[in-house]
Amino acid sequence: MCGRFSLGASAATLANHFNVQESVSWHESYNLAPSQTVLTIVQPAGAAREMRRMRWGLIPSWARDPAIGNQLINARAETVATKPAFRTALRERRCLIVTDGFYEWEALGRRKQPWYIRRKDGRPFAFAGLWDRWTDPAGTEIQSCTIITTTPNALIQRFHHRMPVILSQADYDLWLDVRIREMDRLLPLLTPYPPEEMTVYPVSAFVNNPANDSPACQSPGVDE
Repeated sequence: MCGRFSLGASAATLANHFNVQESVSWHESYNLAPSQTVLTIVQPAGAAREMRRMRWGLIPSWARDPAIGNQLINARAETVATKPAFRTALRERRCLIVTDGFYEWEALGRRKQPWYIRRKDGRPFAFAGLWDRWTDPAGTEIQSCTIITTTPNALIQRFHHRMPVILSQADYDLWLDVRIREMDRLLPLLTPYPPEEMTVYPVSAFVNNPANDSPACQSPGVDE
């Protein structure tokens, strides 16, 4: 699964990297957790890419209770095309979820050692995501998203049996083009990212608390 990640770059830097004409207000975050606001990129049919702030944890438009989003922070690649919560979004509402790294925890006896995983070049990248909009009885709209996960590559399997789908930059246009609905074009993108392009190192237990949000979350360290 993917349960915690970071995005320490500025909105202006991200807009340039992801070829978005207008950025949105964004405060760098080093410890993003479910139900918090994350940064996404969408592309309406025939229009330019847009940055949007969304709640992490997908709330389907038909949901009666928005709390369902707490259970839908991830979507499995193997079933995303058939699960009622995700299948329409896969056809119609795909997004990039912007990040520069994510965390996993390794069980070591009675404790868990956190690790930080990012690209070797340190550049921002994108998880394959889905989004939806939900409206409460008072008419307030919430836009929310989920991260698609797949089987782990050789680097991640040490920590977990799942990893987030990281899209190649060359595949962004295909994933964002909502005019494309053929599963035989979309599902092949949902594969493990090449491990040789990633790096991982241990960080301190400071990151364990989602309330801790500073560059110290990414500082190398091992807790005894």
